[in-house]
Amino acid sequence: MQLFRFANSAFLYLLLLLPVMILLWILNERRKRKALRKFGNTDLVKKLMPEYSAVRPGLKFFFSLLAMGLIILVLARPQFGSKLEEVKKQGVEVIIALDVSNSMLAEDIQPDRLTRAKQALNRLIDKLENDRIGLIVFAGDAYTQIPITTDYISAKMFLSSISPEMVPKQGTAIGSAIALGMRSFTPGEDKSRAMIIITDGENHEDDPVAAAEEAARAGIVIHTVGIGSVEGVPVPLSVGGRKDYLKDHEGNTVITKLDEETLKKIAVSTSGTYVRAGVTSIGLDEVFNEIRKMKKQDLESKMYTEYNDQFRIFAIAALIFLIAEFLIMDRKNRKLADIKLFRYKI
Repeated sequence: MQLFRFANSAFLYLLLLLPVMILLWILNERRKRKALRKFGNTDLVKKLMPEYSAVRPGLKFFFSLLAMGLIILVLARPQFGSKLEEVKKQGVEVIIALDVSNSMLAEDIQPDRLTRAKQALNRLIDKLENDRIGLIVFAGDAYTQIPITTDYISAKMFLSSISPEMVPKQGTAIGSAIALGMRSFTPGEDKSRAMIIITDGENHEDDPVAAAEEAARAGIVIHTVGIGSVEGVPVPLSVGGRKDYLKDHEGNTVITKLDEETLKKIAVSTSGTYVRAGVTSIGLDEVFNEIRKMKKQDLESKMYTEYNDQFRIFAIAALIFLIAEFLIMDRKNRKLADIKLFRYKI
């Protein structure tokens, strides 16, 4: 079994130049025929130019076009995979549960809680090597944003687009996030599995401690990161282009406070770590160090590791077409036209 690829696939975009060149050539030919008709009858003009050839310029252009296309393929470096190797990697599975409720827009941590959490997670993902990562967002409900994967680039891409608008039901359902995280890990025993919950801890929907105890029985370690101030701050909103603050049904300004006690209980019940986010650091470095201490599990993946370049045949074909284009003249050769291989008497 072989796998084909282009080592420098970005060069393939140059193939878009070929249809543009064809269009320009067609327009130029029409312009030349139009100019030729101005001199008089086309057949008569052609007789006055016995060396004129209507086929040769087109053939030269066709060969040039083929040569250019083949040169682009050479630059892209076509390759065939020749060896299938099974690579065993060791790591842990980590699911991040990020609170995206409106309270995460509070600005007690600049620029706001959610933005700082996303920035810290972005740096955490850069540190991962062989681990699998998943991403859950939650407010009043919990949703899987990224299933468990080793595709860190996609994880960072989806992370950048997270906002409170993506979860229609507001609130803070930490228990739902834990339950969804338990279902999101790869099934099997003796797995190294950890969750990181980043939230202000104001749970309004369920019993997160009970959910954490169930996760502990499944062998899942939960680390919690509390983000926000204990004193509490209002939640900013943009109303009609001006800044306002979130209010309750009675018109009072909502004050969001960090609930450290709940987050500590969740972490302790699963032998995890609680970290309070500070002004200069969210605290994920400490959490990452704890995850690194966990027993690594084998994560198997198959990939093609050896590739053979196959550009030579394209380079040879391009050279042949360039030589052919060079040898073909735009006009008929009068001396060659006088050569008669077969003579007939009339």
